[in-house]
Amino acid sequence: MKAVVTVIGMDKPGIVAGVSTVLSNNKVNITDISQSYAGEFFTMIMVVDFEQSKATLKEVTDQLKKAGEKIGIFVSVQHEDIFKAMHRI
Repeated sequence: MKAVVTVIGMDKPGIVAGVSTVLSNNKVNITDISQSYAGEFFTMIMVVDFEQSKATLKEVTDQLKKAGEKIGIFVSVQHEDIFKAMHRI
């Protein structure tokens, strides 16, 4: 199963580390990553693969949101199928 992780916030040290640590601890693999900066704003989109993970999407989502709150960023996680369905034109 794949999912899309979206991160938005003010740029600061530790954002990538905080998010990737949660994913690594749950054996969720990052298969693609894109980051951009607009002045002091930071955005990141990751495609992640749960193939090796024993954690559920909800468990990882909850952990990422908690980590995001500590860092001061917004984290969203969507199942790949839902993400594709929402972005069809």
